[in-house]
Amino acid sequence: MKFSSQLLVLALGFNSVLAFADEAPKEAPKDASEQTRQANAAVLKELPFADKQDFEDAKKGFIETLVPMTIKDAKGQTAWDLTSYDFIKGEAPDTVNPSLWRIAELNLNNGLFKVTDKVYQIRGFDLSNMTIIESDNGLIIIDPLVTAEVAKAGLDLYYKNRPKKPVKAVIYTHSHADHYGGVKGIVSEDDVKSGKVKIIAPEGFLEEAVSENVLAGNAMSRRTLYQYGALLPRSVRGQLDAGLGKTTSMGTFTLIPPTDTISKTGEKLNVDGVEMEFQMAPGTEAPSEMLIWFPQFKMLNTAEDATHTLHNLYTLRGAQVRNAANWWKTLNQAINTYGDQVDVVIAQHHWPMWGQERIVSFLGDQRDMFKYIHDQSLNLANKGLTMNEIAEQLQLPDSTGKQWHNRGYYGSVNHNAKAIYQRYLGWYDSNPANLHPLPPVEAGKKYVEFMGGADAIIAKAKESIAQGDYRWAAEVLKHVVFADPTNQTARNLQADAFEQLGYQTENPTWRNEYLMGAYELRNGVPNVPGISTSSADMVAAMSPDLMLDYLGVRLNGPKAIGKHLLLNWKQPDGENYAIELRNGVVIYTKDKVFDKPDATLTVDKEGFAGLMMGGATLDKEIEAGKAKVEGDPEKIKELLGLLDTFPTMFDIVTP
Repeated sequence: MKFSSQLLVLALGFNSVLAFADEAPKEAPKDASEQTRQANAAVLKELPFADKQDFEDAKKGFIETLVPMTIKDAKGQTAWDLTSYDFIKGEAPDTVNPSLWRIAELNLNNGLFKVTDKVYQIRGFDLSNMTIIESDNGLIIIDPLVTAEVAKAGLDLYYKNRPKKPVKAVIYTHSHADHYGGVKGIVSEDDVKSGKVKIIAPEGFLEEAVSENVLAGNAMSRRTLYQYGALLPRSVRGQLDAGLGKTTSMGTFTLIPPTDTISKTGEKLNVDGVEMEFQMAPGTEAPSEMLIWFPQFKMLNTAEDATHTLHNLYTLRGAQVRNAANWWKTLNQAINTYGDQVDVVIAQHHWPMWGQERIVSFLGDQRDMFKYIHDQSLNLANKGLTMNEIAEQLQLPDSTGKQWHNRGYYGSVNHNAKAIYQRYLGWYDSNPANLHPLPPVEAGKKYVEFMGGADAIIAKAKESIAQGDYRWAAEVLKHVVFADPTNQTARNLQADAFEQLGYQTENPTWRNEYLMGAYELRNGVPNVPGISTSSADMVAAMSPDLMLDYLGVRLNGPKAIGKHLLLNWKQPDGENYAIELRNGVVIYTKDKVFDKPDATLTVDKEGFAGLMMGGATLDKEIEAGKAKVEGDPEKIKELLGLLDTFPTMFDIVTP
């Protein structure tokens, strides 16, 4: 998910997050308003809550779980604590949309489950699932969760109940961190290097897994706090789910590069007696993704392309828009290829489904849903409707939209329609009034002046809130807050509007966005430590080109204008690069060196990352014998001095 910047939450640490969330805020969350209670009550009449099939499926095959459901790391710190969600039981409270409460209950199912003969899953140990397949002489593990601690705990639980066989292969279905980060909890890098264990992944996996966290990683990391509500208290007025699962584990994030790459649909592998056929799905839920067919089990693994939710075409933390056309075509191909044979379908989130007819209906519903949103968003765009108008008007037909597996628990029709508009037409709606708008602070001041001052706006906003018109109140109060961020009355009032919107929404990521915004309006930006999305394994997997791309992003262009520098970077066991600072940019060329550089830096990739990404100094690297400089070292220091350090907790709901 989705989630590559979930690494932010890992960096914070489980205990620090929960400790922060448990601190008493200056302004406590409020009760549901009468309008919110009525809106949530109406949901109970609109959707088929009498249908309990998902609850039966989610429990089917249960073997055992941990009691209590907590997992510690080697230092005794909590990596996973499902007991913090013990409040989720009984009827939905007024502060939670009943449909969201339903998926929050389903996502509490946890432990070791038997899917079919020789196929098991670990669920509820993380945001994602870990699938375990028994081969002739060992195990094949698919997607080893987010962190090593929970992956190991899951495998240990399996071994407690099944024969202890060695892991023969690990499969990464796609390039998001919740599908590979726990790999070193189940296999060692030495066993992979020796050939004892294969690591199988789709083409482009390593590049995509690393790159999404780097170039815009700082902004994504900050925004991830909103999407996942990591700093919110776990309660009926706070964070209670993440749609695809409860939340993410917080332990040791790892990565072992693939040894085997799958590059084309129809490619087959036999791993220790288990036959697999792969279907490539690039540009769907992830840039690098694949589905897997297991003929001997008549089982299809849809990775993350068919789960029990309308998925994201655009993730709220920020990422490149996904291709809805690729997505529906992938599901259609899966139906046409395997639909007449399939007996069970699994995914790397949520619970399986059994029975050929049910499975084909499920996959068809998801296919039709993505195609409807794609086609009708473009239909309305071609009729002249703008992005927000399309998102407001577009609704799924009841035949697909009221199916539980198509509800908006991670994506939504609203923001997916906007994603499609963005993918094809971009941010500009062709109205010149929107071509060059004022930035938020300047616009806010003028709006406040035009609307009769802050007090007049606040008075009218209070009336809107009393009438349950929370969206409009949030919109107008935004201008007051940006015109004067010290106006706590306006901040608190906008927080009230956000809060009720959060209580009403079915989508847990929307809920988290609203409630985090409300929290920061009332209490300010949380005082948490700096966050980095680059673990040692991630840095090791980065290409030199990606490091130099990020160097260019960190360069303060205005300060660099007028400066010129020629630098050779030589890797003892790698490529050489000619790096030139000119016109406020860094230009680099692989397999080239300058004849007369200002300096030549000899250092390996990890050492270069330490210098260019922070955490190391040139003098210390030279003293330690890790780096060597020929020419003027001050020129290298001059370049390093032009690199910005990004604020990790920048303002979002205030200027």
